[in-house]
Amino acid sequence: MTRPTDVINRSLCLTDIADGGAEHFAKTVFNLKERNSRIMVECLTPDFRGDLAAVEKIAQSGLDVYAHNVETVRELQRHVRDPRANIDQSLNVLRHAKAVKPDVLTKTSIMLGLGETDQQIYSTLTELRAAGVDCLTLGQYMQPTKRHLKVEEYVTPERFGHWEEVGKEMGFVYTASGPLVRSSYKAGEFFLKNLLEKRKAAE
Repeated sequence: MTRPTDVINRSLCLTDIADGGAEHFAKTVFNLKERNSRIMVECLTPDFRGDLAAVEKIAQSGLDVYAHNVETVRELQRHVRDPRANIDQSLNVLRHAKAVKPDVLTKTSIMLGLGETDQQIYSTLTELRAAGVDCLTLGQYMQPTKRHLKVEEYVTPERFGHWEEVGKEMGFVYTASGPLVRSSYKAGEFFLKNLLEKRKAAE
């Protein structure tokens, strides 16, 4: 999930660096893999304002998981996200990463409790699968400061469990859904590490 510092750092990155920091991402991945090829690398990236060349640079850097968060359902994008972001731009990022590097795992995250309906959640998950997204996390939105959006609903663990089952049925390779789940989720990292090791062993 996006934290206030993520938004600040992301804005600085986009404003101050011509490629939105894509080259920095790519070089970091390369250096990590050069030191130890068995390190699992996941990059949580911005949308680069739709610059697919930047997306391609990171997707081909050697990383294992390309993560970019859509944050919320389509209908709440303008209400929740920076006005420069939108779900179609985010879907293009995730779709393009998969297109240029089919064996990379793509991952996204959605916050619940912002006033979204079940139909809106289902429709958004459908769009994510259509874009080839492999991994999905859903967690409870929490209001970080009084200046941020208020929580509209505290979603029950049972409802989170429902969406985890829906994700599995839809064909996501991995779905983590719970009140305390965040985009960087330890159980998910363990699962993805094992999945990637199995893939490499089969090659």
